[in-house]
Amino acid sequence: MGRAFVKELDTDHIEELPERPVSEHPNDVTAAGLAQIEHALAAASEAYAAAQASADRAALAAAGHDLRYWSVRRATARVVPAPIDRSEVRFGASVTILRDDGREQTFRIVGEDEADPAQGSISHVSPLARSMFGKRVGDVVQAGAGEAEIILIE
Repeated sequence: MGRAFVKELDTDHIEELPERPVSEHPNDVTAAGLAQIEHALAAASEAYAAAQASADRAALAAAGHDLRYWSVRRATARVVPAPIDRSEVRFGASVTILRDDGREQTFRIVGEDEADPAQGSISHVSPLARSMFGKRVGDVVQAGAGEAEIILIE
């Protein structure tokens, strides 16, 4: 096969990945959230070591990107204990709301990196969580374009 059919990878022009933005909000986490961050940090560290061993510059850049992000998130993580007082909405609480369209939903308020609304957890800096903090059962909060009543705090 002639050289015309071989495409070489030009590794001298691998672009630097933009840094993953780190939130300016306090990095409050649950105990499970801290474990998730530590797991992600360990995985990034392993990927970085593997990329170094293979001399894969693109993989090294990607792994270094993740390693820097998770290192910062681990260094700034502050574990907030689960609330004992369930009389008002706090970080770590599970809150059930009744939306004005009749839907009932339950969300746990957690750290930014552990939030997954599809799985029932929302970030403590999300508009919904912020509207619920300090509220009690029976209070009405802004929920998207509508309103919702808090019907249970656990």
